[in-house]
Amino acid sequence: MSLKDWLNNGWLKKHKTSSKEIQNLLGVAERDMSDSETSGLSPDWKLNIAYNAALQIATAALAASGYRTTRESHHFRAIHSLKFTIEADEELVILFDKFRKKRNISGYDRAGTISKQEAREMKGLAETLYRLTKDWLNKNHPTLINFKGER
Repeated sequence: MSLKDWLNNGWLKKHKTSSKEIQNLLGVAERDMSDSETSGLSPDWKLNIAYNAALQIATAALAASGYRTTRESHHFRAIHSLKFTIEADEELVILFDKFRKKRNISGYDRAGTISKQEAREMKGLAETLYRLTKDWLNKNHPTLINFKGER
């Protein structure tokens, strides 16, 4: 399987990105990684905020590769596209997808299902993805980025 196969299956659409779009997506991720540390928030919300950061990073990598997801299974596709875009290892993708499922339960079915440790792990995953994606963009798409800060 490849991103071209996903395109042929109708799971992706071709997309022409810009450095502004990439910067905006990564800016949302940076904000959310910071906001996920806000004291007084439940672990459910902290995980949700860190998850959104990681999702924006995955979306940026996919956009830099010339694609965007279709509406159906958007989060699932963005997460699993990391295998093809930044060549993320399988364990990272599996962990991210596990958090997608946990987020869905805590967001739609039952409150209080996320532990403090899980929220911290999701934030760590977002930070790892940020670093990996930053390195990948610098190497493969340097015209799309202009990083101001380090994480």
